[in-house]
Amino acid sequence: MRWPRYISFIPAAMVVIGAVFNMLSPRYYWGDYLLGAAVVVAGGLLSRRHTIAVAAAIVLVQLVLLIKDGYFGHAVGTLSLISAVFTALVGLGVNRVVASHSRRLQVVRSVAEAVQRAVLPAPPARVGPLAIAAVYKAAQIEALIGGDAYAVQETPYGTRLLIADVRGKGLDAVGTVAVLLGTFREAADQAADLVVLAERMEHALIREAASREESVRMEGFVTAVLGEITSDAASVRLLNCGHPSPYLLQGDTVSCLDPEEPSLPLGMSRLGVPRARPDRWPFPAGSTLLLVTDGVTEARSRGGTFYDPASRLGGRGPFRRPEEVIEVLVRDVERWAGGPRDDDMAILAITRRAGEPAP
Repeated sequence: MRWPRYISFIPAAMVVIGAVFNMLSPRYYWGDYLLGAAVVVAGGLLSRRHTIAVAAAIVLVQLVLLIKDGYFGHAVGTLSLISAVFTALVGLGVNRVVASHSRRLQVVRSVAEAVQRAVLPAPPARVGPLAIAAVYKAAQIEALIGGDAYAVQETPYGTRLLIADVRGKGLDAVGTVAVLLGTFREAADQAADLVVLAERMEHALIREAASREESVRMEGFVTAVLGEITSDAASVRLLNCGHPSPYLLQGDTVSCLDPEEPSLPLGMSRLGVPRARPDRWPFPAGSTLLLVTDGVTEARSRGGTFYDPASRLGGRGPFRRPEEVIEVLVRDVERWAGGPRDDDMAILAITRRAGEPAP
């Protein structure tokens, strides 16, 4: 994390205050505690160069005070100076350990970012008259990736899209996300309609769960919305598999696209319920299709109220770019929750650009 700027001045302030205390109490040196703490704080928070500067400062301050008060050369003064040097070395050691762990963490984060780009690549920014943007916020910040997924792919049937939420979060869900997205990318070009596409993904998830423990086989599922924007970009078909409903933003109005008949989540075909048919919605020029996971809709305020994108985003338009929608939504959710989230959050926004005819 990036510390506030004033943090870097704390060790220097502690050195000054400790020196003043020692000057005011030349017999007992009550400020030694602050001097010792200053270099340890510097070692944990500041760079190596700044830690060395603070360490040199406390040794120099101690030496000057010992000479001034007549202790230099005596046993008490020698022990006090040795104590200051030892404390300085401890602070430098703390700095070295922290720097080592920081380097290791940076390596781990770089690997996690590479995995995220491989498993969950950014969707294309443009597909014909469509402008696309997406963002992923993992609940486990250290991992960067988790159980939410999105994808957009141009196919012979139009532009197909997916947003999904795997049961669970963090690294335990990454394997299922990889299977889900891999199947979508392969089947989106081949499946004749969204129901067939959903069945292909269902089969892949059940096959993947068969090799895992019984609790995953019995309780694992994936909520998802599969979409298909027609070739002329005039309408969108949506198949909702137990997922939070998408939203259509047009001007300053926000409409919730609730399914007429929602399907069960993917991975629950063993219940024997037939899959519903997709709903068709108009997609006017200049409007934005917004898809989110429950990390958005289940974000709670301090009073325990769930976040409602329709009411919170209403009146804030018009949005000309999908990035504007995502920026406003992320900022508003974080302000609404007022603290760390306990669930992953994925957002996919697709804007049909006004004044551009479909190819």
